[in-house]
Amino acid sequence: MTLALRGEKLSRTFSSAAGDVHACVDIDIEVAAGELVVVRGASGAGKTTLLNLLGGLDAPTSGKVWIGDVEATALDEDALAALRRERLGFVFQSFGLIPILSAAENVELPLRIAKTPPAERDARVAEALKLVGLADHAAQRPTELSGGQQQRVGIARAIAVRPHVLIADEPTGQLDSRTAATVMDLISDLVHSQGLAAVVSTHDPLLVQRADRVIELHDGRVTSVTGGSLDAVGAAPETPGADEPHAPRTRAEAREQRQGH
Repeated sequence: MTLALRGEKLSRTFSSAAGDVHACVDIDIEVAAGELVVVRGASGAGKTTLLNLLGGLDAPTSGKVWIGDVEATALDEDALAALRRERLGFVFQSFGLIPILSAAENVELPLRIAKTPPAERDARVAEALKLVGLADHAAQRPTELSGGQQQRVGIARAIAVRPHVLIADEPTGQLDSRTAATVMDLISDLVHSQGLAAVVSTHDPLLVQRADRVIELHDGRVTSVTGGSLDAVGAAPETPGADEPHAPRTRAEAREQRQGH
């Protein structure tokens, strides 16, 4: 097992007028290459804070983060920014696309920032859009795409840099349940086919079955670590309507349902 991401005793405390807020408390986490870890918890549980710490977007009050064999928390800002560009891909709930740019131009943006040569840049953009099923939508702008398609552009942008680690914060939060399941299936497929290490936050109990591992947070603390089945985390599946398929309980079943439509 090759560890791609590790956090050790991560804590983050914010000061407020009402006193200190402990957003994360002594969290240990390890994610291997090819592993999808879902961080689950109610709003305010500390999911986004944890992902920001792991992705080097925020500094812990205490604790350390390693990306591969590099201690990210020991780097200065310039070195940390370079590490994020080279080894990390980010997917956000709000999609984060630039409206005046086409899908291809949005995917290309981090490659331009990294000064990737034009020929390689074009090849990576085409490859990433093909992987997310949007090769035929490269010239369309975000307003011409559905919410699910926009999020797939966001995923393509994240994987175009060929990251070692994918950080996705509530990537399905603005999508309907069926589209959300499709996006989570896509992330799962990419993780396992491309050998990425992925940490995905969600509060949706119907999405955790795509995970290899589920970490439950409550008030900034890890309360349980389980496998990806719904039964393992104590969530009951919703009863489908008469004209709807039941919610898939495994990645294999999810793929079979998706292929059957």
